[in-house]
Amino acid sequence: MTTLLFNLCNSLILLAWGTIIFFPRQKLSNVLIDYPWVPLGLSVFYLYFIVISGGLMEADFSSLEGIVSLFQKATAESAAAGWLHYLAFDFWVGVWIVKHSRKLGISHKIVVFPMLFTFMLGPTGILVYSLILLGRKAFIPASEN
Repeated sequence: MTTLLFNLCNSLILLAWGTIIFFPRQKLSNVLIDYPWVPLGLSVFYLYFIVISGGLMEADFSSLEGIVSLFQKATAESAAAGWLHYLAFDFWVGVWIVKHSRKLGISHKIVVFPMLFTFMLGPTGILVYSLILLGRKAFIPASEN
């Protein structure tokens, strides 16, 4: 069951990302962007995997050694939960990038680059988008700031 649910979540997130990246103005994309359905759905499966893995009551998040131990003792369910954690938050950030860029009038063609980085490397996408924002601000005349 773990493999089936993991594969389902992994496949659906690829479709969701593909939809908002390549078809940003389609009705389905707007539904995915305007409502947090994808992160909410992933959260349900995340919680399921956490519960069946025995929870995190003994996990030590206060040290690097504790985190390493957590990864070394991972089960299929706890690893799936960890992966869904990344998927949910990365998608949430990707959607925020789209919403924020629309509010500022930044072309989607420019935003595709940080979205791809967010999809593949999470925080790096935020960095790339922030650099775009800084560059944009540098080229806006002072009277428009």
